Amino acid sequence: MLSRLLIRRLAARHHASLSLLDIRLRHTQEQQRDDRSQHKQRIMATLIGAWTGVALWLQYNNRTDASSSSTEDIDEEKYGAYHSGLPEYTLDDVSKHATIEDRIWVAYRHGVYDITDLIPKHPGGDKILMGAGGSVEPFWSLYAVHQSAHVLDWFETFRIGNLSSDDVGASVKDMNDPYGNEPRRHVALKPSSKKPFNAEPPLRLLVDNLITPNDLFYVRNHLPVPEIDEASYELEICDELTNKEKAFTLKDIKKYPKHTITATIQCAGNRRSEMTKVKPVKGLSWGQAAIGNATWSGARLCDVLKDMGIEDGKTDALHVQFEGLDTDPASMPYGSSIPVEKALDPHGDVILAYEMNGEPIPRDHGYPLRVIVPGVVGARNVKWLGRIVLSENESDAHWQQNDYKGFSPNVDWDTVDFKKSPAIQELPVISAICEPAEGQKVKVKDGKIKVTGYAWSGGGRKIIRVDISSDGGRNWQAANILESDEARHPRAWGWTIWKTEVPVCESESEVQLCVKAIDSQYNTQPENFENIWNLRGVLANAYHRVNVKLGK
Repeated sequence: MLSRLLIRRLAARHHASLSLLDIRLRHTQEQQRDDRSQHKQRIMATLIGAWTGVALWLQYNNRTDASSSSTEDIDEEKYGAYHSGLPEYTLDDVSKHATIEDRIWVAYRHGVYDITDLIPKHPGGDKILMGAGGSVEPFWSLYAVHQSAHVLDWFETFRIGNLSSDDVGASVKDMNDPYGNEPRRHVALKPSSKKPFNAEPPLRLLVDNLITPNDLFYVRNHLPVPEIDEASYELEICDELTNKEKAFTLKDIKKYPKHTITATIQCAGNRRSEMTKVKPVKGLSWGQAAIGNATWSGARLCDVLKDMGIEDGKTDALHVQFEGLDTDPASMPYGSSIPVEKALDPHGDVILAYEMNGEPIPRDHGYPLRVIVPGVVGARNVKWLGRIVLSENESDAHWQQNDYKGFSPNVDWDTVDFKKSPAIQELPVISAICEPAEGQKVKVKDGKIKVTGYAWSGGGRKIIRVDISSDGGRNWQAANILESDEARHPRAWGWTIWKTEVPVCESESEVQLCVKAIDSQYNTQPENFENIWNLRGVLANAYHRVNVKLGK
């Protein structure tokens, strides 16, 4: 028997357009989460059986949001193009290869591929099996990260034939773009991908204000931005240990005391582009601006849970799971979780936020409700919050189990075991130079140049000092201006803007600036990226180095 809360949540998510088949599909998939050890074929068979529901979602849910162009301009003469000399297959032929025993085939544009040996190495896990025995194109329109040269180069190594010309494009012929109704964005944002939309502001604008304007706050989306009607919106909270569940409207949440905090949110991949210079990694090529500082207002999560009888010392739950209303083709939501201790601690300041910088949270940042987990990696600050679960277990979502984890520099994609590393929670201390920029010609005045940037540390640790070097790290001086809010350790959730003037040798034509920050527990940054390189390019907090030219 489906819970009424689940049915209402699904109806709201899809604008009351779900059929009974869709709801049963969603319910079946939620049950499947409880047994992650099932054989791959059973998962595959379930997903193939769900194909009709997936196709309907993609074809008819044209109010799911989107962006306008691909991450890269793909060479259509190279990827998925017709190859003379290869055998030709129809989609009917491909459909006969939908199990491990028959070898798993998929189609992409003009090509047919045997991906049986790809599956164990697929970063997205078994999700690629949604296209088994058919075309991957409907799914790749949503998971646009696949539209990149390095992914397609790898994919082409599994090519076995050509798709019949009569079947080319048939799988996406009548499909609406799931990214067709995205919110408008500020023109200054620099996209690292457009489907889904991910972008950061120019560095020089990032530190103009201690509080980052909403329009210039970096955007990190994993899926299309959902379009949510506040009037029908509900947040479901479920305690797995007691089977208690309750639905809250936005008006219900606003009845609780309004709590406001200043908190920095940072993507786990901030500054990844610097780590890539050591050795390539997989992930969006973020610069130094996948970070922002804002005021967030809403109800404290601990207050809401207390009304359900869930308090510190009175529950056996170990984790608090969050699910968003942004979903993939199989209606699986973005998900994540945090330790229960953080959620239930009144001093942990976990907020069910409905305001950002004194305004309703913009769609790109989680309208109408986002959980703000201050001091913790952005991936746990789930947007478009639809469900909270008190559980003995972590979220089983991909982003908790198979992503956003750190590894030793010797681990590669052939040896990685995501079960061996814990999910990132609190982030390490970090800093960056925002002005001057790499390669910029800087005016020297009285033997000094002006330098400014940001520093931040996770876990509520306050920045107590920022050191700057103008000779590649041989000599250092402390920045003389540190601007931050008044919060103290261990509840200093916001960043610090620093400014200083550093002496330079005027006989030099070029110098290398370096910065490192020190937090209130005297943690500091590693010297170089070679020592902290990891295959996902996360936790990139080595000294930030900027080479500038000197002028008069």
